[in-house]
Amino acid sequence: MGKIDELRHEGVSVWLDDLSRERLNSGNLSHLIETAGVVGVTTNPAIFQAAISHGHGYGSAIEELASQGKNVEDVIFQLTTDDVRQACDVFAQIYAESGGVDGRVSIEVDPRLARKGEQTYLQAKKLWEIVDRPNLMIKIPATKEGLPAITRAISEGISVNVTLIFSEKRYREVANAYIAGLRQAHEVGLDLSKIHSVASFFISRVDSEIDAQLEAMGSPDALAMRGRAGLANARVAYGAFMEIFEESEEFSKLHELGANVQRPLWASTGVKNPNYSPTMYVDQLVSKHVVNTMPEATLHATIESANITGDTIRDSVYAGQRTIEKIIRLGVDFDKAMIKLKNDGVEKFEIAWNELIETVEKAMR
Repeated sequence: MGKIDELRHEGVSVWLDDLSRERLNSGNLSHLIETAGVVGVTTNPAIFQAAISHGHGYGSAIEELASQGKNVEDVIFQLTTDDVRQACDVFAQIYAESGGVDGRVSIEVDPRLARKGEQTYLQAKKLWEIVDRPNLMIKIPATKEGLPAITRAISEGISVNVTLIFSEKRYREVANAYIAGLRQAHEVGLDLSKIHSVASFFISRVDSEIDAQLEAMGSPDALAMRGRAGLANARVAYGAFMEIFEESEEFSKLHELGANVQRPLWASTGVKNPNYSPTMYVDQLVSKHVVNTMPEATLHATIESANITGDTIRDSVYAGQRTIEKIIRLGVDFDKAMIKLKNDGVEKFEIAWNELIETVEKAMR
């Protein structure tokens, strides 16, 4: 665990971006905790779709629930919440030892609710109550409609993983929603130290989108900027994090009351381009208060070959801004690309969820 220890020393928490009943029942998740330094887990609709469609361990549970007259939505809800609850128990010791910072397991609200703020909040609350574990995080998409749901959930003491963030502008809105929730939680007497949140930025998808536009341009200057947008975008977002949570008087007052910073979480950290280093979204995005949630292949690549050289973000925020400016000058509409990525992300999770429904319906029949 040398590389993972180095990341931990720099303030990076390594979470696994995957969960299945097979991982839980085989002891694989516990093994990764013990041998690979994993201190948390994230899930999403695509992960559950893959787990239930191709994994083992769900057949008898689906059969039993179907025999009880459960509909497909109820079956999926129980399968996923049971897995997440069990994973929360696996991480309970890490949660306790880290003071609630790590040992976290995330579950996402139904992606079909991404543009329905009230229903998103109601399902977030239901998931929180059904899983009933303090180390749970509810994933709420960073849509415009999701922002009030984030504030409301935080105000009631529900820890939130805000997902599908692509732009600095939206991140600032997410951070403000979190801070508003903290203020409301304090007003009703909740212990702010028990409330945690992460803000999940998708990294490799940014490069996939921007690289495609740069390659379509085809000029030497455009091609030279490939593989740089994702890192630059994350570094600029981290600059906003420093401004909001380390330098602002507003959060400083909440911090004195026990509030936790909303940690940046790097998601989609498996490289899409095989020509890129498999650990570029790990060793090039190192700083304190960071979570990096990795597919297992990226986790093993990190252990084997990551080049951890200390903090690679704090002194690179301005350089990240300059990189994005160069890409924009080449003709890329960066803001439009980030909106497209967010919309595509919501759509992809909806597709995965609908495929999951079809898979479970077939199994129930």
